[in-house]
Amino acid sequence: QVQLVESGGGLVQAGGSLRLSCAAPGRTFSSYAMGWFRQAPGKEREFVAAISWSSFTTYYADSVKGRFTIARDNAKNRVYLEMNSLKPEDTAVYCCAASSSGNQPGYRAGYNYWGQGTQVTVSS
Repeated sequence: QVQLVESGGGLVQAGGSLRLSCAAPGRTFSSYAMGWFRQAPGKEREFVAAISWSSFTTYYADSVKGRFTIARDNAKNRVYLEMNSLKPEDTAVYCCAASSSGNQPGYRAGYNYWGQGTQVTVSS
């Protein structure tokens, strides 16, 4: 079992920045690929970004490319999502997820464990 706890969400004006963090206590964190998804009210949960266990490979949704950066620190059992140039349409609950296989990084089905999420609200 992998427990994931997100933090760093909040209210920010359009054009601003936020850094989300996901803590995953346990000795097996470095063996999991990690991802971030988001869900806006009335919408499906959608892929945002993913990173391989070694940080060698990263993936991004087209809507966040060039604005968001995913990174991980295996020594601290944490994965981060740096969000810049935020837009009102980025408003959502952001969840981190862990994948034991690392396959299908852009799909919800590829992940075994999920956090509860942290709210990000971008005002115009």
